[in-house]
Amino acid sequence: MKTFIVAENQRGLLVKDGRLVRVLEPGRHFYWLWNSRRMSCDIVAATGACNSALVEGIEKRHRDLAEANFEIVAPAINEVAIVRLDGRARFVVSGGDVARVWKVLDEVAVEVIDVEAHPKLTKRLANELQGVVSLARFARSPVHTVSVGEAESAIVLFDGELFETVGPGQHAYWAVGRTVRSTALDTRPVPMEVTAQEILTKDRVSVRITLTSFLQVTDVREAALSTPDYEGHVYKLIQFAVREAVAGRTLDELLNDRAKVDGEIVAHVRREVGEIGVRVTELGIKDVILPGEMRELINRVVEAEKVAQANLIRRREETAATRSLLNTAKLMADNPVLMRLKELEALERVTEKIGHIEVKTGSGQGLEALTDQLVKIADRD
Repeated sequence: MKTFIVAENQRGLLVKDGRLVRVLEPGRHFYWLWNSRRMSCDIVAATGACNSALVEGIEKRHRDLAEANFEIVAPAINEVAIVRLDGRARFVVSGGDVARVWKVLDEVAVEVIDVEAHPKLTKRLANELQGVVSLARFARSPVHTVSVGEAESAIVLFDGELFETVGPGQHAYWAVGRTVRSTALDTRPVPMEVTAQEILTKDRVSVRITLTSFLQVTDVREAALSTPDYEGHVYKLIQFAVREAVAGRTLDELLNDRAKVDGEIVAHVRREVGEIGVRVTELGIKDVILPGEMRELINRVVEAEKVAQANLIRRREETAATRSLLNTAKLMADNPVLMRLKELEALERVTEKIGHIEVKTGSGQGLEALTDQLVKIADRD
């Protein structure tokens, strides 16, 4: 005799001669074993899906046992089945798979969804299925979630084919029987630095140009699907435009017409970029780097120009001062009173530096004679 003990949360699969013959209820069971190899019992947990190979095909071989103990879940190819135990989602059965779910301890409810007709999950269902895996693929979630930021838009691809474009928020899709991918792009202007590149000007001077540009995605679908890398595409176009604009100008033209060069580069890039869902909002030359010898030469030229300008300004001031003196002399020559006022001003400045003045009066002498003899004005002929 052999004894099999089945716990309250278990069931025993009694096997005789390799065939399932009975499902044992909780308790102690006794069997005479005339031959110990003829009878055995596989004790399993009586909740969730039964993964024992003994129950495969039980709905065909032992219909009564299957109806009494299991809920057979077998969705079609284009369907998924959500299995809920006591009202809580536990796992998802993909189309073409079969799950045999114990119903002796739990209340089993099955919801079948056509993933072709309803590929997108509602927000409530997506929250309910968080962490739930597909029964046939334990390492893979049956739901693909797309998270899109506040200033972003995203495209959703089913097996490489565009399904839809979505805005900010959380979006969930069935990833059963298909491969779901998503790409999110920022729709705000994004700065892009174009690193220095060596370019020869028209007068054979080697310069290095760095630029700053701003890109903005205007059509997420075109930007994601038209080119593998829209930023790299625009980057190359800017490099070509810079070479074309700089190579046709001399160094002086490049340095003096920066605004015009920027405009030509922007026009060339916008013309060549085409319909890829990206717009170049701003673009300009940031730095023009010259070789060491050329930089020193230009510094000397600028220094000489500034020295010449300083000399010219000094000569202009000297000329203006001389002209002013000449005009003053003419006025004093024509007006003796003005000349006398100037004499008094000069005398005042002299006396400011004299601490003591002694004036002696005599015949025909005195302060009046002194002031009269300081400067004598010749009579006009």
